[in-house]
Amino acid sequence: MSGLAIRNLAKHYGRGAEAVPVFSGVSFDVAPGEFVAIVGPSGVGKSTLLNCLAALDTWDAGSVALDGADLSALDETQRALWRRRHVGFVFQAFHVLPHLDVAQNVALPLMLLGRHDGARVAAMLDAVGLRGLGARLPQQLSGGQLQRVAIARALVHQPRLLLADEPTGNLDPGTAAQVMDLLLAQTRQHGAALVLVTHSETAAARADRVIHLRADGVH
Repeated sequence: MSGLAIRNLAKHYGRGAEAVPVFSGVSFDVAPGEFVAIVGPSGVGKSTLLNCLAALDTWDAGSVALDGADLSALDETQRALWRRRHVGFVFQAFHVLPHLDVAQNVALPLMLLGRHDGARVAAMLDAVGLRGLGARLPQQLSGGQLQRVAIARALVHQPRLLLADEPTGNLDPGTAAQVMDLLLAQTRQHGAALVLVTHSETAAARADRVIHLRADGVH
């Protein structure tokens, strides 16, 4: 099946009788171009689940597949290469590199793939409303502009899966709405499967579907 497919995913910390369940029985699909929000109380494992979807963390049962490729079959090196090609990340803390200018930050995924495409970087900066700001350093930008840099960086290599962890958490309501507009527009345009973890009811209301995560699965 095209898109993201999660089947009966389970995660525990520890082993044997002392194992602590994080979540279990998690199953859902996300089609290309679809936006799914994951909500739930603090400590239920939302960010851990997101890390599993990116194969950054391991799981104890179930499967994660993107466009039919089962991540369980990949070793650590293969998972890293898979992430580099197919996954884009947007986080609450931006995670831009302060010593690189805006254009260089956006170009990082392409550089890691051995692709140098200045025209693509310029097009992404234009798409997120940062035309002419490529030579600026991160400290010269506002929080909203930094999140736009993060979105451009996440999408510049046209990933099949876009993962966002509280991307509007550090922004005022007006800027948060603008960032969500941009994130959704770019996701639809590029046909990425978007999974967003959030505590924001406003952000979750924009989703095509909302998944409520609990320790015993999704609802």
